[in-house]
Amino acid sequence: MGITLTDTAAERVKAFLENRGKGVGLRLGVKTTGCSGMAYVLEFADEVADEDQVFESHGVKIIVDPKSLLYLDGTELDYGKEGLNEGFRFNNPNVKDTCGCGESFTV
Repeated sequence: MGITLTDTAAERVKAFLENRGKGVGLRLGVKTTGCSGMAYVLEFADEVADEDQVFESHGVKIIVDPKSLLYLDGTELDYGKEGLNEGFRFNNPNVKDTCGCGESFTV
C-alpha cells in the first residue's frame, strides 16, 4: 500500500525542507510510548539507510524503517489548521484505538 501525503502536507514539507536548507525527505516512524502503546515519530531525513523503504508522494520522499512500516502501511499524512492549532494528522487504517489525549495509538 505505501505511505502518501495530501497536497497540503506535501507543500508544507517542501516549505520546511526549503527553509531548513537541506534534507532528502521526511522520515516517518513509530516508537513505544504513551497510554496506548505507540506514538508517531516525524523528522527530516538527511540520508536514507539501505534497509529503509522510500515512498514518493507529490514530489516528497517519505522514508520509513522496516519495523515501523508494519504499523504505518497505508497511512496518509495530512496537514491542517484548526483555530490556533496546526500540524500533521495521520490517517492510519491500521489504528484500532487511540488514547484519550490523542498522543498514542494501538494496532
